[in-house]
Amino acid sequence: MKIQANSIRPGMIIEHHGKHWSVLKIELLQPGKGSAFIQVEMRDLASGNKSNERWRTNDTAEKLEVREHECQFLYQDETMYTFMESETFEQFTLDKESLGDKAAFLQDGMIVAAAFIEGTPVSVKLPPSIVMKVVEADAVVKGQTASSSYKPGILENGLKIMIPPFIEAGTRVVVNTDDGSYVERAKN
Repeated sequence: MKIQANSIRPGMIIEHHGKHWSVLKIELLQPGKGSAFIQVEMRDLASGNKSNERWRTNDTAEKLEVREHECQFLYQDETMYTFMESETFEQFTLDKESLGDKAAFLQDGMIVAAAFIEGTPVSVKLPPSIVMKVVEADAVVKGQTASSSYKPGILENGLKIMIPPFIEAGTRVVVNTDDGSYVERAKN
């Protein structure tokens, strides 16, 4: 379905130059002279590459129909991640480039929302936060206060995040899956 460029919103999947793109960010720019235009930051669903495009407000783009299905993450081999659709029990795979940084947060049996375009899986959306164990945490520097500083820590999946000084190795924490940031200590 064709839409005007000023109707593009973050999260939409559009077709541009024969490729499928996920819209990450938009910005309406109004220069002093001339007409307004839209700056769109988007990610190619096939390769994972980012691009910035400018459109005039009266340009059109092809919005793709995306269907989301609840799926379960099963396992990973060298470069492919296998998922199973919850209703039909059909299995499909996505490569690491399709998943991007989210791949590090996948856990066996995790329920995700998979996006399908014309019956082909293109991406998955993880829960907004997950609980992970801190396996390594730096020692607290004398004089640090909890409100003013963070220290580096390593999660069980190998990712480094910044954690408050009171978190020690072995502590379970809630992590934001969008940006990989510390949210809070997990309640046991």
